[in-house]
Amino acid sequence: MQLLPIVWSLRSKLVGQLRETYHEAVITIVDYDAGNPTSVQRALAAVGAPSRISPDPDQVRHADRVIFPGVGHAGSAMAVLEKRGLDQALREAFARGTPILGVCVGAQLSLTRSEEGDTACLGIVPGLVRRFPALPAELKVPHMGWNRIEPCGPEHALLQDLPEQNEFYFVHSYYLEPSDASCVLATSVHGLRFAAAFARANLAAVQFHPEKSGPLGLALLERFTRWSPTC
Repeated sequence: MQLLPIVWSLRSKLVGQLRETYHEAVITIVDYDAGNPTSVQRALAAVGAPSRISPDPDQVRHADRVIFPGVGHAGSAMAVLEKRGLDQALREAFARGTPILGVCVGAQLSLTRSEEGDTACLGIVPGLVRRFPALPAELKVPHMGWNRIEPCGPEHALLQDLPEQNEFYFVHSYYLEPSDASCVLATSVHGLRFAAAFARANLAAVQFHPEKSGPLGLALLERFTRWSPTC
């Protein structure tokens, strides 16, 4: 297990190449008081990618790339997005074809509605955010810890050649359920099988935290810096 993430990520080689060839595009990390965007920025710095943390809808709207992270309550998070005009800025960035990566609550808010407070979300991708049902006593909610993900459907650039023996870090009480199962990139299991990642056009979203997932998470973020959506 220890060697596989290193083989998949080829971190040292990729970072060296990235520092030599990386263009000046800056990744905008959406700041809406939901989580710690600084941890995402540090992870991007580790792979040589310049970034800025911004609550400014104009910067999000016109960004080269966007990471939409988050933790916390869906209703509170949507209220801040709407107050700052970031909800519409994210929709416009998506419509412009800007590559966007949603992380955890950011992934959830990309869907249509959340069962957490019966919250209307951004609706960029049709789907629901479901609460975990009652599970056996040994399976805690929130689900916190390392889980393997299983790629499914057509291979996606962000998960290409992911080793079977992998682990990513999850912290969540609700899970992703896109309406179109064909957009699910990977699943995981915690009492039930749920979508761990999905993508539609220029938006990719993951329920886990790549910035907290060691070499595999850094490799995924590095792949995002080079991802050119084609569909």
